[in-house]
Amino acid sequence: MIYFRSFVFQLFFWLWSVVWAVGMILTFPLPRRANTWCLRTWSGGIFWGLRWLADVKVEVRGEQYRPTGPALVAPKHQSMFDVFSQFYLLPDACFVMKKELLMVPLFGWHGLKAGMIVVDRDGHSAALKKLVRDAVDRMKETRQVVIFPEGTRGEVGQPGDYKPGIAALYRELNMPVTPVALNCGSHWDKGFLRKPGTIVFEYLEPIPAGLKRGEFMRELQTRIDAATKALEDEGI
Repeated sequence: MIYFRSFVFQLFFWLWSVVWAVGMILTFPLPRRANTWCLRTWSGGIFWGLRWLADVKVEVRGEQYRPTGPALVAPKHQSMFDVFSQFYLLPDACFVMKKELLMVPLFGWHGLKAGMIVVDRDGHSAALKKLVRDAVDRMKETRQVVIFPEGTRGEVGQPGDYKPGIAALYRELNMPVTPVALNCGSHWDKGFLRKPGTIVFEYLEPIPAGLKRGEFMRELQTRIDAATKALEDEGI
């Protein structure tokens, strides 16, 4: 049954995504808010498909910490759903994305229209400076800047390899960081299967501004990895 339900969900996911990706071309001449509404609706449809086609429910914890205004958000990264979900869970999410994704047909175009922050991973210090400048601009629009501290998807049960981009934003923006623990990888793996159960997004208490870089990075990794392990241990 799990294979059949996963197949049905995958079919729905790709048909739903292609329809929206093509239809959203109409938003190019419109204000960005039209694009934002489309992304949120598309993401909400994926939530629906997971629940009713793949028997995967989604639960949000830490509602008191879920940002509603300008914020710097740092989630664990285990699957593609980590990204899709934030369009639905946050009012106006803006992602830090690698420049290679701009080459993906339609996806890259919509990323630019949505005002995502594009980073050249090989750009070193110049890339970090651009990252900070773009993040400052997005904050003026009261958006939630979402950056995955690990950079790429990690394996379930493994501690993360946290990159310096989040530390640069934390220092230069001088604002708290909201960590997010999750267990998406236990239900949405890198392959075909979508395993029944409950995906949990847990928004954790923000790390206050002003910590030294080393202290901040240790605190961020400790909070995210400990809370993520706790979710995985629940086995839901």
